[in-house]
Amino acid sequence: MKFDTPAGINPIDKGRVIGLPHDRLDGPAKVTGSAPYAYERHDAAPNAAYGWIVGSAIAKGKIAAMDLRAAEAAPGVLGIVTHANAGKLAKGNNNTAHLLGGPDIEHYEQALALVIADTLENARDAARLVHIDYTVQDGKFDLAAERLNGAIPPSGFGGPADTKVGDFDGAFAKAAVKVDQNYTTPDQSHAMMEPHATTAAWNGDRLTLWTSNQMIAWGVGEVAKTLGIPKANVRLVSPYIGGGFGAKLFVRADALLAALGAKAVGRPVKVAIARPQIPNNTTHRPATIQRIRIGADKDGIIDAIGHEVWSGDLPGGGPETAAMQTRLLYRGGNRMTAHRLATLDLPEGNAMRAPGEAVGLLALEVAMDELAEACGVDPVELRIRNDVQYDPEAGTQRPFSSRKMVECMRAGADRFGWNKRKAKPGQVRDGRWLVGMGVATAFRNNMVMKSGARIGVNAQGGVIVETDMTDIGTGSYTIIGQTAAEMLGVDLKQVVVKLGDSRFPASAGSGGQWGANSSTAGVYAAAMALRAKLAEKAGYPADQAQFEDGLIRHENKSQTLAALAGREGVWAEDSMDYGDLDKRFAQATFGAHFCEVGVDIDTAEIRIRRMGGAFAAGRILNPKSARSQVIGAMTMGVGAALMESLDVDTRFGLFINHDMAEYVVPVHADIPEQDVLFIDELDDKSSPMKAKGVGELGICGAGAAVANAIYNATGIRLRDYPLTIDKLLKAQAA
Repeated sequence: MKFDTPAGINPIDKGRVIGLPHDRLDGPAKVTGSAPYAYERHDAAPNAAYGWIVGSAIAKGKIAAMDLRAAEAAPGVLGIVTHANAGKLAKGNNNTAHLLGGPDIEHYEQALALVIADTLENARDAARLVHIDYTVQDGKFDLAAERLNGAIPPSGFGGPADTKVGDFDGAFAKAAVKVDQNYTTPDQSHAMMEPHATTAAWNGDRLTLWTSNQMIAWGVGEVAKTLGIPKANVRLVSPYIGGGFGAKLFVRADALLAALGAKAVGRPVKVAIARPQIPNNTTHRPATIQRIRIGADKDGIIDAIGHEVWSGDLPGGGPETAAMQTRLLYRGGNRMTAHRLATLDLPEGNAMRAPGEAVGLLALEVAMDELAEACGVDPVELRIRNDVQYDPEAGTQRPFSSRKMVECMRAGADRFGWNKRKAKPGQVRDGRWLVGMGVATAFRNNMVMKSGARIGVNAQGGVIVETDMTDIGTGSYTIIGQTAAEMLGVDLKQVVVKLGDSRFPASAGSGGQWGANSSTAGVYAAAMALRAKLAEKAGYPADQAQFEDGLIRHENKSQTLAALAGREGVWAEDSMDYGDLDKRFAQATFGAHFCEVGVDIDTAEIRIRRMGGAFAAGRILNPKSARSQVIGAMTMGVGAALMESLDVDTRFGLFINHDMAEYVVPVHADIPEQDVLFIDELDDKSSPMKAKGVGELGICGAGAAVANAIYNATGIRLRDYPLTIDKLLKAQAA
């Protein structure tokens, strides 16, 4: 099925199941501990051995010698895999560095060996006996030092590296009011609950990986390419994933080494990347240096806006596209964006929740706050004045499919009590606390991906959905079940959803905020095909048949789905593909974040008092799970603002705070109150679901609202994230 014209009235619009706050279908399995995760597949591989990864102790160089004798003689050891005995391995298209290093070493903690033993403890203890001598080479580990060496990266997923409209330099020079500031964001870790983990088993030349992976079809291709085997011989199974945030978009070392280990010892092997290894072995969000220049008239109307971004990655890697939102968010006839990529020998930088916008808005939305103050305009009003209903780079010929940023601003401000904010900083006291409010716009592009599904009706009238879509804690099981129930007119309890298996039709997968909208659209396509089959069996015209209460009706006649299905059942399979609507119309999700903070007058301790937000993201498929997504993303935004930072040891090229004890993330007590409002919206140019993504929107701008609230409370403007106590105290003393 192809979606290339705006959606008209369709079965989803009935809203009998879709759009309601149903409980999660996977909830009972998770809270009772019966949901099988990748490392726990005792049912599938009861005799699995255990693998422990030995990572590189240097960031760049070569293996001079590797002595395995002590490890091989250790109790319970079954085998050791290294580059010397792994056979020929390719590098996947989505991996910047090789998943198994040697003899060349590309980054700190790169996997160099897998020790396999009969127990986890034996594998771990033996891994410590592996002795490696290195030839160390000089590396580049400091983004600030390499900034001027940054090159123009090739066009990629986010579009061209640079854009230009009009005469930015001339317009900025003439502007009545100017903002010209630099902002920095640190490297960040995904810090999901479940580590990267895989259980691998071979059956002849066929490999099964029970793994924690967000993109099943991508993963199959990457494993097949790396091992040099046909895709048909690889099966990936990921029915439950304990969080990913982009860290599990691509196959990592656990999957490859589990496969190699299982082949080496002739039995299933399970591998989990240990928590202290994850930040340096896998991927992270890269640090950025950003310069933002905005020129406006005295009323705050923007005429010139420029955003330059520097980030770094391993050779062959990509940039952090932090200027993407600046291309679309505000008006301005003269504009420019630029990305530069420095070569760094740190671990691979890659996607983390809302790559680009999440860190870009940490800078842009503080700059907008600075512009508001310089113009003497309320920060909410400034953003409303600079709203634009078309792509400001392309012009009026490319309007937004829907854009309710202004509605989000107004409704969110009213709900939060923004009118009580004092414009002059440092005016509100509550005991020993200075209190301030901040606002920031939320923006995340709306992307859609081809997605397929198979759907059937059985002899009991039950509906079964099969798709390789994953649920990373987002609620995929539930919204896919709701879509099937809506389309076929059955109760949600009659739907069984099966996910995360490469034997099922390929879906969009979970990433980029495209998963919910795209995967449910794929189920919509399959359900339309099934409706046509059932209508044909019933002898009814497919375009006039009604599906409700487990029946198919036409005029005064009806038949049960169970009867039409018969003993064999009726199945249909289809996918949703997309035309050029996303080129003809700019598509994005919008919101407004509001935050109130308290700052201790003596210690500079920063406490979030409350947060609120209003968001427009098309049809909200399930308000309960969508709200959970948004408050989780807002929480990550607080982490980015106040505490999260992978600290680089620029002498040795590693992230030094590489565990959950020293990489600090927010907890419940850090944010006592969060409020979420969804603005009614249907986007008929996004998909037949008329929905958009919502999973990443909530992080975009949240941290900037915190930063702006701190300024309103204290009068101190910090531009170097995270905004920690020491930085605030230093600024107070200056």
